[in-house]
Amino acid sequence: MAVISETIKDMKGYKLHIVKTEKFKTNTIVWKMKTPLTSENVTKRALLPYVLQSSSQAFPSTSKLRSYLDELYGANLYVDVSKKGEYQVISFSLEIANEKFLSDPEPLLKKGMKLIAEILVNPLTQNDTFDKETVEKEKRTLKQRIQSVYDDKMRYSNFRLVQEMCKGEPYALHVNGNIDDIPGINEQNLYSYYKQAFAEDELDLYIIGDVEEIEVQSIAESLLRFEGREPLKVESGQTRNSEEKVVKEKEDVKQGKLNIGYRTNVLYGDEDYYALQVFNGIFGGFSHSKLFLNVREKASLAYYVASRLESHKGLMMVMSGIEFDNFDLAVKIIREQMQAMQAGDFTEQEIAQTKAVIENQMLETLDTARGMVEVLYHNVVSEQPVSLDDWLQGMSRTTKDEIIRVANKVKMDTIYFLTGLEGNK
Repeated sequence: MAVISETIKDMKGYKLHIVKTEKFKTNTIVWKMKTPLTSENVTKRALLPYVLQSSSQAFPSTSKLRSYLDELYGANLYVDVSKKGEYQVISFSLEIANEKFLSDPEPLLKKGMKLIAEILVNPLTQNDTFDKETVEKEKRTLKQRIQSVYDDKMRYSNFRLVQEMCKGEPYALHVNGNIDDIPGINEQNLYSYYKQAFAEDELDLYIIGDVEEIEVQSIAESLLRFEGREPLKVESGQTRNSEEKVVKEKEDVKQGKLNIGYRTNVLYGDEDYYALQVFNGIFGGFSHSKLFLNVREKASLAYYVASRLESHKGLMMVMSGIEFDNFDLAVKIIREQMQAMQAGDFTEQEIAQTKAVIENQMLETLDTARGMVEVLYHNVVSEQPVSLDDWLQGMSRTTKDEIIRVANKVKMDTIYFLTGLEGNK
């Protein structure tokens, strides 16, 4: 039996994805829109969903929207901006009770879908501009969100690694945009960008829950209609520095942040993708990994150390916190773990343990409706229709030779070290 059964319908200007499941007592509605990252629009785009959520024609203030959500049996609304490879993705998510489980037969799914449509297509506007007060309020909040990255040195060092490693590539842009762009955004140019986004973006609507497909399709058809479009695509292609780059910066920090970026030369949906997942788990993804055991436990060099993949861009990042003077030794031991992976210095037991953890992690993600959407949305971003069953089987069939092969594709690109003012020279 399929892990997830997804039905996809072509609608007016968007795709409707329905996942009928009895797993939840709620229905979840998620609207996603994506377009390639660009320096001229990244900041406007980071601001846009928060402005749309803040005020619409029917709910001109956040407090009015919140009290309406309370009326809908405490429905939850979230907005989010994320980076998937070199795409910037806006998400609106609404989780609402399924009326089947209530004594009141009120049509909550329809009301929830109407609310999402209201937020998307009926913003609070006057003379083709957004409400000025809303835009100014959300600009202040966006500034704080961007500033918070600089204040959190773990996030900051990862951001700086990406900036250095992907210089000249759209992926170097921060998902929340650039703080210097904020003063130039106003209610007129943001509204112009809103119209552009809804005319050009790739649009997807997900409905997850114990729902009837025909009913969902009929409601969606009546509420949301857009012009057809050919979505803008990212120019794919790996680039990497011809030689390894080392960047050291000094700040008033108590602990060094050592971040290393690798090019994996493997993307989501590629033949080697499953082996890459297992490779990452053994190398640095979990608490039984080589990095954790050798850098943190045996050598006691790191307060934390882990690796993670960016599957749509073909990157792997190692993040660690170390004493300032341990830079050379930490880099040496991390290199040794990569060499061990490339030489096949890992056991069948490690492979089996890693596969089990990856499978459990995936099944845990599928325990939430929003987790399901995130997993299914990989197929939209990559344009690779990988079913969950194929994903799990592909990963479980991965052999040691395939892991060694993929390990030898992974190339160190950039080392970034944030050290103290008196630290590593």
